[in-house]
Amino acid sequence: MSQFLFEYGLFLLKVLTIVVAIVIVISVAAAAGRKSSQEGLEVESINKKYKSIASALRKAVLKKDEQKKEAKEEKKRDKAEAKQVSVRPRSFVINFKGDLKASAVPSLRQEVSAVLDVAKADDQVIVCLENHGGMVHEHGLAASQLARIRDRNIPLAVCVDKVAASGGYLMACVASTIYAAPFAILGSIGVLAQIPNFNRMLDSHGVDFEQITAGKYKRTVTMFGENTDEDRAKLKEELEDVHGLFKAAISKYRPDLDLDKVATGEHWYGTRALELGLADEIKTSDELLTELAVDRDLYQLTYRIKQPLQKRLMANIDSALEKVDAAGWRRKFESRLPR
Repeated sequence: MSQFLFEYGLFLLKVLTIVVAIVIVISVAAAAGRKSSQEGLEVESINKKYKSIASALRKAVLKKDEQKKEAKEEKKRDKAEAKQVSVRPRSFVINFKGDLKASAVPSLRQEVSAVLDVAKADDQVIVCLENHGGMVHEHGLAASQLARIRDRNIPLAVCVDKVAASGGYLMACVASTIYAAPFAILGSIGVLAQIPNFNRMLDSHGVDFEQITAGKYKRTVTMFGENTDEDRAKLKEELEDVHGLFKAAISKYRPDLDLDKVATGEHWYGTRALELGLADEIKTSDELLTELAVDRDLYQLTYRIKQPLQKRLMANIDSALEKVDAAGWRRKFESRLPR
């Protein structure tokens, strides 16, 4: 009987586990569906956000009578500010977190378009950028969106707290001013192509690989075919051509850079990047925004795009790949820290 009860209890536990897992999956899917159904531009006042945080802290540390006094004074200030028409210059803040495919570009396009519709001569745009780089054409399009701001003669600043490397630096260099945290990673001005080749493994198992092309260079280096020195030379030629375009784009916006010195594929940390001219000032985004909030009205723009379920699932896969890529950067960083 005890054995029966044990097995029955184990069975119930398994069933309960499955039911709980299903409920969690359904809840997450429902939450994602609700979030994805809301599309449009969200605007948040950073000044009010800072004020709210500071007010919460003051209330926590003040005594009860001091809290009441502070609350009354705060109401007076709010009423006075509501009556006044703000004439202060504005800063529009955009956050861009890149991945291999620069999948945030659709949102960036809408955010930039919104800014260009309302920005005045004394306004500015600040992009808080975190981007390891990735596909050339995707990040080239992202950089082109920022170029729209520069082309309208609107001051553009980029803040790099963590990393703007390769395609990420292609975006950053468009800015008239680049701020970098002391240990932010900048640079990696180079082009990379790497691909595994399974030809010998297939050959050893008696598997033939057939590839039919029209055009001499439709395919060069492949994963499954036998690669020749001519194939590798052609791929190298293509990489050098892309590298030339990369350097030309950077030279356009930062003509004083010594490209022979910095366009080697290496990356540098904030203070070193400043010495090389890859950055203009050592400062975190928090420092910059709190300084600007004293004299300017700051607005954070976020354009949310409705995504179908299939695309959201693919985004999770891309996110996993991005974590692997980020882990590579982390290993590079840790390998240079003293033990």
